[in-house]
Amino acid sequence: MRLDDTAPAGPASADDSPGLSLTEEHAYLRDTVRSFLAGHPGSAWSRFAGELGLAGLAVPEEYGGAGCGTAELAVVSEEIGRALSPHPYLATAVLAVEALRAGGDTEAMARLLPSIADGSRTATVLLPGDAELTLSRGRLTGAAPCALDGEVVLAFVGDELVEAAPSARTPLTTLDGTRPLTAFSFDAVPVRPAGDGAARDRVRDVGVACLAAEQVGGASACLETALSHALRRHQFGRPIGSFQAVKHKLADLLLRVESARSAALAAARALPAELPVAAAVAGSYCGEAYLAAAGENIQIHGGTGITWEHSAHRYFKRATSDAQLFGPPHTHRARLAAAAGL
Repeated sequence: MRLDDTAPAGPASADDSPGLSLTEEHAYLRDTVRSFLAGHPGSAWSRFAGELGLAGLAVPEEYGGAGCGTAELAVVSEEIGRALSPHPYLATAVLAVEALRAGGDTEAMARLLPSIADGSRTATVLLPGDAELTLSRGRLTGAAPCALDGEVVLAFVGDELVEAAPSARTPLTTLDGTRPLTAFSFDAVPVRPAGDGAARDRVRDVGVACLAAEQVGGASACLETALSHALRRHQFGRPIGSFQAVKHKLADLLLRVESARSAALAAARALPAELPVAAAVAGSYCGEAYLAAAGENIQIHGGTGITWEHSAHRYFKRATSDAQLFGPPHTHRARLAAAAGL
């Protein structure tokens, strides 16, 4: 059953964070995912995707999914970001599913979507700009030096979406260990058609929207952690949160996080014609907001925040890598300028 975006708002969650969910169904989805990730932080992808049905959230019902949309994907993505989960949700459940759906190849969807929906296979998408690929006589040549990992590899080449088995995969050592990246190479490998490639821009925009939701989740976690420490840590007989400098930091951080939440929510719920601009706004703002939240979290924690024993450095690394994933913020602002005719 599709989660209805127009359902009346339900009761507030027991958690103080409002999250990206606005409806009763979204709140239930958010709380379910948050509880699972908190109780099973090391769970396998097959369990996370299969038991909760999250990998198939946007998969059409005829292929074993729930037939939901970007708004529901964003709710899950926020919780992925909040928990710093390494699950390949963005690559598999967002990018790959959207590419196949938009590609419209019924044979490719029947071949790939059921196994994605039940969590038995992961997938990734190579977008234009992320790879230098050429397709000649049904064979793919080229390389993607840095891409999200996945068992099934889909690639946009010209006006086609194809499936190809890489000649080689090289896992990359990265700053952010919670987001595995891989280098792919293709040496005249045969391909299988997977759909129309005309939807590549929409696939990227949906990815940007869900990444923005992840960034909101991470930024919210940083704000909550910083606030908790500021109330608990005492100096000169007072909580450090009572000092004006710290209060100003927290107030500014709250403004950034809530503004990022609004931008991410607008992108997640945008109509198709509105998505390019809404995604560009979210991509421009949310990455910088997450970086600011992660940095201030470290500052408010002082020396504790730079130790390996504390989670603050992991959020900062995720924020840093996320800010580059679909291009740095200034590339999204350039898209906005172009849309405005500037």
